Amino acid sequence: MSSDSLRSRLRHEPQELRFGTSGRRGLVADLTQLEIYINAFAELEYLQELPPEEGGIHPGGEVFFACDLRLSSTAFVPEQGGRGEIAQAIAAAIRDARMEPVYMGAVPTPALAAYAFARRRASIMVTGSHIPFDRNGYKVNTARGELMKHHEAPINQRVAEVRARLYAQPFDESLFNEDGLFKTGPAPLPPANDAARQAYKDRYTSYFAGLSLAGQRLLVYQHSAVGRDLLCETLASLGAEVIPAGRSETFVPIDTENIDAATLAAVQQLHDEAAQAHGPIDAIVSTDGDSDRPLLLGIDPATRQARFFGGDLVGMIVAQSLQADAVVVPISCNDAIDRGPLAPVLEPKTRIGSPFVISGMEAALNRGRRRVCGWEANGGFLTGSGFQRGENILPALPTRDAFLPLLAVLFAARARNLPLTALFDELPARFSRAALLKNFPRPVALAIVERFTPQASDGSDQPGIFASLAGFFPSSAGFSAIARADYTDGVRVIFDNGDVAHIRPSGNADELRIYAVADTQARADEIAALCVAEPGGILRRMEAAVHAY
Repeated sequence: MSSDSLRSRLRHEPQELRFGTSGRRGLVADLTQLEIYINAFAELEYLQELPPEEGGIHPGGEVFFACDLRLSSTAFVPEQGGRGEIAQAIAAAIRDARMEPVYMGAVPTPALAAYAFARRRASIMVTGSHIPFDRNGYKVNTARGELMKHHEAPINQRVAEVRARLYAQPFDESLFNEDGLFKTGPAPLPPANDAARQAYKDRYTSYFAGLSLAGQRLLVYQHSAVGRDLLCETLASLGAEVIPAGRSETFVPIDTENIDAATLAAVQQLHDEAAQAHGPIDAIVSTDGDSDRPLLLGIDPATRQARFFGGDLVGMIVAQSLQADAVVVPISCNDAIDRGPLAPVLEPKTRIGSPFVISGMEAALNRGRRRVCGWEANGGFLTGSGFQRGENILPALPTRDAFLPLLAVLFAARARNLPLTALFDELPARFSRAALLKNFPRPVALAIVERFTPQASDGSDQPGIFASLAGFFPSSAGFSAIARADYTDGVRVIFDNGDVAHIRPSGNADELRIYAVADTQARADEIAALCVAEPGGILRRMEAAVHAY
C-alpha cells in the first residue's frame, strides 16, 4: 500500500462493522462515512450479481432509502466524535454503485420494506433500532426480502475487497479525508418522497376497512419512534380517539423485549395524566425507535394500572385472528404457544433473528401451507404469505412489523367486547420476562454459552454441565432440578417445575440477555431479576466462573 494512500492518512483506527441479528450496527463514534460507504457499496455490488428471482438488482435502477430519528442518521454529532450523516453516505454509495437513490424520509422500517418489496427494488434503512443513542447502523434488503444468513459470507468477502481497493487509493484521489468523512463536507438530503409512508398507512386502513375502533380511547406513547405520528394517523383513520403523549426530540432507546420498571412507571404516569384530562384509557400503544416492534399495554379495569403484554403473547393473539395454518417463532418465545390452540400449526422453533424466522416461513410455504406468519419475542410480526379478510387483502411482508400486531389485537378485543387484559387472560397461563446486562463483552458472553453447551457429539458430557448449572440455579432461590436444556440459540435451561431460564448474547450490541418463563408473572420477574442482579447475580457469577475456568 502506498505511503500516501487513504489508509496511511487516516487519523483513527477503523472499527469494522459486522452483521448482527438484523443489519450492521456499531458505536456512532466508530461509524465514519468511509466505513458506512465501504459496506453499503459492497452490499449493492453483491445484489447486482444476484439473479432477479433471488432479489437481485440491475445498474440504473432505483434504491429506496430512509432513516429513523436518531440525530446521527442525518446530521453530524459533535458529542459522538463528529460522526454522523450516515444517510448521506448511503446515498453516495447508491449513486457510485450506478443506482438511483430515492430518499423516502423518516419512516418505519417496515414501511420502507413494504414499499420496496412491492416494486421489486432494493432498500436501505438507516437505523439503530432500539439500541442506545450512542449507536447506529443500517439494514439492506434485497429486491424481494431481507438479507439471509447465507448472504453474509459472500457479502463480507466483497466488503473486504472494496475496503482494500478504497484504502489503497492515493489520498489525493480519495473521496474521503483523514477523518473518514467526505472531503466535500456536510451535504443536505433531497426532499423526502412520502409515497412509502402513505402506502404503509393505506396497507392497514384497506385491510381493516369495514371495521372500526370508534369508542376506543388510545394513548400513543410517542417518545422518539419514527412511526409516532403515522401510528396516530392510522389509528384515527380507523375510528379511534387518539391521545399522543411522551413525545421526545432526544432519542429514547425503547427495547420492547426488555421493558424495565422505570419505563413502565413513566408510561403509567402518562396514562394517569391522560385519563385525568380525557377520561378512561382503553390501551397504550407504541413502538421501538424504527417502529418495527410493537409495545402494547392494557389497562386493568379495576385498578387502572397499565399491564405490559410481551411480544410473544401478542403474536399468539394476532396469529389466531389471522387464522394462520403455520406459525414460526424462535426458541426464545414464551412456551404458552406449545400449550394453546396454535400448537397444531406450530413449525419447528428457530434461532433468534428475523432471517431464521423467514427461513422457517419459507419452509412452511414450500410444504403447501397458505396462511403463514411468524414473530419474535420482541413483538416484531412477519407475514410469509398474504392474508385475506373478505375482499380485503393484506400482502405478505416478510420483515418485522409493529403496526399489524397492534391493530390486530385491538380489533380482536373489540370483536369480543373485552378489555385487553381479559383477552390476554384467555391465553395459557405462562408468563415471561426478559432482562439484560449492558456493556457485557461479547467474547465473554460467547464463552459462557460455550462453557455450558455440550461439546461431545453424543452429549455425554451433559450430566456434568447440568451439575455445574445447578450451582447457579439453587433450590434456595426457588429452582427445581434441571429437566433438560435446549441449545438452539444460547443455553435454554428448563426446570422440572416448568421454570425456564434462557441465556443468550445479543446479536446487535454488547449485551447478555436472559429470557425467563414461569407459571406466574411474579416468578418470571424473579428469575430475570436473579440473573441480572448486580454485582453478584447469576449472570455475573457465570462470568466469574468462565474467567476462572
